[in-house]
Amino acid sequence: MMKKSNSKPMTQIMERLCKFEYISVVIFPEDVILNEPVEKWPVCDCLVSFHSKGFPLDKAVSYAKLRNPLLINDLNMQYFIQDRREVYRILQEEGIDLPRYAVLNRDPDRPEECNLVEGEDHVEVNGEVFHKPFVEKPVSAEDHNVYIYYPTSAGGGSQRLFRKIGSRSSVYSPESTVRKTGSYIYEEFMPTDGTDVKVYTVGPDYAHAEARKSPALDGKVERDSEGKEIRYPVMLTAMEKLVARKVCLAFKQTVCGFDLLRANGHSFVCDVNGFSFVKNSMKYYDDCAKVLGNMIMRELAPQFHIPWSIPMEAEDIPIVPTTSGTMMELRCVIAVIRHGDRTPKQKMKMEVRNALFFDLFEKYGGYKTGKLKLKKPKQLQEVLDIARQLLAELGQHNDCEIEEKKSKLEQLKTVLEMYGHFSGINRKVQLTYLPNGQPKASSEEEDSLKEGPSLLLVLKWGGELTPAGRVQAEELGRAFRCMYPGGQGDYAGFPGCGLLRLHSTYRHDLKIYASDEGRVQMTAAAFAKGLLALEGELTPILVQMVKSANMNGLLDSDSDSLTDCQQRVKARLHEIMQKNQDFTEEAYQKLAPTGSPSLVNSMKIIGNPVKTCDQVYALIQSLTCQIRKRLEDPKSANLQLYHSETLELMLQRWSKLERDFRMKSGRYDISKIPDIYDCVKYDTQHNSSLSLDNMLELFRLSRALADIIIPQEYGISKLEKLDIASAYCLPLIKKIQLDLQRTHEDEAVNKLHPLYSRGVMSPGRHVRTRLYFTSESHVHSLLSIFRYGGLLNEEKDEQWKQAMDYLSAVTELNYMTQIVIMLYEDNNKDPSSEERFHVELHFSPGVKGCQDDENAPMGFGFRPASVEQEDLGSLEDLSKDEPDRAILTEPLSIHRKSPLIRSRKAGSMEVLLFSSLFTGLFSASFRGVSSSAPNLRELARAQRKKTTSPRRWSKRDGFEGCSMVPSIYPLETLHNSLSLKQVDEFLNKVCESRSETLTKTLKCSYSCKSFGFVYQLSTSRG
Repeated sequence: MMKKSNSKPMTQIMERLCKFEYISVVIFPEDVILNEPVEKWPVCDCLVSFHSKGFPLDKAVSYAKLRNPLLINDLNMQYFIQDRREVYRILQEEGIDLPRYAVLNRDPDRPEECNLVEGEDHVEVNGEVFHKPFVEKPVSAEDHNVYIYYPTSAGGGSQRLFRKIGSRSSVYSPESTVRKTGSYIYEEFMPTDGTDVKVYTVGPDYAHAEARKSPALDGKVERDSEGKEIRYPVMLTAMEKLVARKVCLAFKQTVCGFDLLRANGHSFVCDVNGFSFVKNSMKYYDDCAKVLGNMIMRELAPQFHIPWSIPMEAEDIPIVPTTSGTMMELRCVIAVIRHGDRTPKQKMKMEVRNALFFDLFEKYGGYKTGKLKLKKPKQLQEVLDIARQLLAELGQHNDCEIEEKKSKLEQLKTVLEMYGHFSGINRKVQLTYLPNGQPKASSEEEDSLKEGPSLLLVLKWGGELTPAGRVQAEELGRAFRCMYPGGQGDYAGFPGCGLLRLHSTYRHDLKIYASDEGRVQMTAAAFAKGLLALEGELTPILVQMVKSANMNGLLDSDSDSLTDCQQRVKARLHEIMQKNQDFTEEAYQKLAPTGSPSLVNSMKIIGNPVKTCDQVYALIQSLTCQIRKRLEDPKSANLQLYHSETLELMLQRWSKLERDFRMKSGRYDISKIPDIYDCVKYDTQHNSSLSLDNMLELFRLSRALADIIIPQEYGISKLEKLDIASAYCLPLIKKIQLDLQRTHEDEAVNKLHPLYSRGVMSPGRHVRTRLYFTSESHVHSLLSIFRYGGLLNEEKDEQWKQAMDYLSAVTELNYMTQIVIMLYEDNNKDPSSEERFHVELHFSPGVKGCQDDENAPMGFGFRPASVEQEDLGSLEDLSKDEPDRAILTEPLSIHRKSPLIRSRKAGSMEVLLFSSLFTGLFSASFRGVSSSAPNLRELARAQRKKTTSPRRWSKRDGFEGCSMVPSIYPLETLHNSLSLKQVDEFLNKVCESRSETLTKTLKCSYSCKSFGFVYQLSTSRG
């Protein structure tokens, strides 16, 4: 008994409860419980009592009758929880899904309930047939000897589960016959893919869910370095949240644990444990103590005349001040986010004609679409085997053509052998069928081309999310909490409690999507970790919480499949950038018809594009020469660079760019400019300790070139930009439109607070959050659609004109770029009125780069108009004392002294200073989101002054505790007074326009002639 009451979870929660001003905790000594009459037990006003081995539940019931305390968990219901038959009966009466089952009672007084017929692969229990696999459970909930019987086709035998002993929770037995003594429940085995979900409620409106490896899998308990069983955070669906509420109320257990099986698209309750705590989560301890403390004070404060005027259920209603000062309910947050900092991406292309490659192409269904992507370890191993075999065969040949192919095959082999093991996260091979072979690259190669079909093999490697990228994503996730009501609150030691409470109390409908690129998926997982205050490694978070969105091209794009318009745009870009003269007025008109200041500035820096390329090439040669000298120096032989890179690997990167940038003809391959900029940006950021000469000059020139090439490859004129953008992100546009439409549909099934309502607000509804993580191409394209698609008229709308000026001055959509759409509902307006739903559009260009602060364009803050609303009634009081309240009439006294406000985990990454969030992640004008407290205003103004003062970027800047990680530009509001109808009609127009374009021949606004060279740009730099 004392083991449970003195356990870490109980101690953590009781310590937090103790610090409520009017609550003190007394633990009844075990000797008193066992040996003293209830009249001599300590007197209490609220009783937390639960059955465990050796506990006299009868005495506890007698004590409750004698003293009549507030019961956190009902005592009489704990008798039922000890009997699995009663548990299943109650679940069935409540309409909760559970596996199909039958009870075998071996009771002499009820022989009709003891009919068992056993066959080789089935049992029949009281007329109910269960085919193997099935489960056999003792009727006593205290008996953990649960058996699972397997069919003979799978080898027969049984898995015998038991209460965990060391690292085991079950063993396999060859015994296939069921037990012949005792009473049991027989139930259908549910295929759960090896995971169970443990749900922990604290009252009917709060639940924490974790997944663990099923004990039935192999019986080995997975433990972490501290010996704790490994559990993964999971999201409960709307139906599962309703089930949690029903279980809590049906069994009258405020603190209650139960088990869910997810199988065949449904969730089934298979066990109810009663009083049960999460084992190792500070966030849960904080939440649990706050919910219990609120509950106790709400129930007992009136009879003791304690000033307690705020009902618990008024917390976290998602209400915020709008930019006009009125109150609206936050309904939807949609964000499209580029992945975090990555290692340089590398690519190698080769044409292959060997039958072995064609066999592989056919084996994996390449002929169906003409394309094949290989990422799985088995597939990559097959490519490596082919490369090894061909190299062995080519060893005897010496002619040039084969030698050239040999060098490519050797590179293919070397890259696939890197790391010693395969992972789809960092390498992939793409094969594309070319019915007539690869087109000639120049007249010189005309004779060497062969006729007949071939395969274009593209090998990609690198592009992994760096440790800095993980930190950026996690910190941005934390900061994102602050966009939700009560986000600036500081309870449980870190900001953003408003979102966390909203999420844990079932009112947050969150879905996270990511493209199939490893760096994108890991960014999404790190962001989710920060957003929801999760703990542990990213892999389980990725598996449980991030949905792969590569279906229908939602977030993925095939950079090799370019539209005709895009091909013509790139040809024109190539032509302009190959002229060995200063940019003429005609070149400015051709290359920058939109007059973008960032583009014009870059053209001025470049002057003569060919001479600038000459300079870049010379600087790369100098760089590779310096690295070779370092390699010859014994002191540098074992030098480890950032992310475990070596000098040899760094030299390989730059040597390949040196070879590829300048072609045999002497002309420059403009498509390599983004790769050069990627590499120099990476080394300037992460390997500056090498102090290589002229690195910053290479950075300056390659950035100027990249600032032209990268945005313009998505279209030069406005019409081209729209055409190319809609080709990339039409599925995403449709999905965003659907997200906004679904938000204002009836969500009655998800209203978990039907018994109360504050005025016209509907606190029971979800805030819908949809997060889409993708690569640069989708971010460029989506922004182009908003900029050039005709959402608003710049001449008539001053705010939109200012927003467009700001976007034109942004030079780069860097890592962690965000486009955010927020939808609000004004319940005071007529449902059919355009003013009912209010949409805001926000943007951040992502991570700050080297020397960015000097020329960084200034926006107008995050939701700037709301800042000017000095008088927002009771909201002032709200911000001073309890930021995650909705509308308060008077300040609180109890919560000021609550440990939930003050406690911090020293040294934890969860402890972020509020000021650092302002400085690094959000615009200082952000303070208007859900709070207008004077202290926040002053802090924000001070921070705004700091962030706007020009100074040079240095390594010291960045996230607190992560000095080597650059911070992220604040979100800036592009527009804050759009109607939902306006946005919906705009998105509809974009979709219709694209559909019309697909039915016609693609037309670009510029005519261009055909050029006799190959021009390939990476349209999805990621």
